[in-house]
Amino acid sequence: MSRAASLKVRFWGTRGSIPTPGPHTTRYGGNTACISVTGAGGRLLILDAGSGLRPLGHEMMAKQGSPLSADILITHTHWDHIQGLPFFKPLSGSGNSFRVYGAAQQGIALEQILRRQMDPMVFPIPLEAFAAGIDVSEIGEGPLELSDFRVASFRLRHPGTTLGFRIGPLGPGRELAYLTDNELGAGGEYPVGADWRSRLVAFLAGTDTLIHDAMYSDQIIHARAGWGHSTPRQAVDLASEAGCRRLLLFHHEPEHSDDAIDSLLGDTRDYARRVASGLTVDAAAEGESFSL
Repeated sequence: MSRAASLKVRFWGTRGSIPTPGPHTTRYGGNTACISVTGAGGRLLILDAGSGLRPLGHEMMAKQGSPLSADILITHTHWDHIQGLPFFKPLSGSGNSFRVYGAAQQGIALEQILRRQMDPMVFPIPLEAFAAGIDVSEIGEGPLELSDFRVASFRLRHPGTTLGFRIGPLGPGRELAYLTDNELGAGGEYPVGADWRSRLVAFLAGTDTLIHDAMYSDQIIHARAGWGHSTPRQAVDLASEAGCRRLLLFHHEPEHSDDAIDSLLGDTRDYARRVASGLTVDAAAEGESFSL
């Protein structure tokens, strides 16, 4: 008898830094970071609120038969991870409710940051004008129990306070890790401790699928040291150390066309065959979905 899937995952935005719509990004997508995870009980968990949140919201409204609700985990508050929130249509519906989780940044509360991106100087509608209920909670490293999900967070190496998440069902089932905007190589000074790498591997151990930042090629990574990102090969090494079954390259460089990502993916698969036998490697593509 086949095992019923516990988590259903769909990519709504896979790009880093800035949306890149156009004919050269149609296959992997031009929207910035946003992923939906649906639990076995139907509860929706949203990872990041980049511009991909907008089409997700449109689909939610089209299927609405009762008040909408979801949990939204924000890795950090750089533009490409929150810029979709003002355009998330379900926020305009009375009776809808959303819980947003993330870290404060440099002493500024998460809710204040979200309000500031909708300040009248830069956006015509303030956050409090939306009809839906919005509850904002600050989190740090550690466990977080949500409806239908078991979540743990881990601080990553990226400017500001950036969290990665490990997500699984409340009961038995395969688990997913989402680590975007994470610098695996040397460079930058981050308050994570000398044992950070070993703790990260332990945090990931046993996860089935790893979605990881793979923004820069090996040719450019040294010029970007300290910017808080990784290469596809570095992501392969981490997935191999942690014993993950599958790696999905994420947070694509905005200058990379579909063909450029194809080339990086081909090189990464060749590398994985040499150093991580059995690891499946793919590049995250907007609109694609899979089940765990």
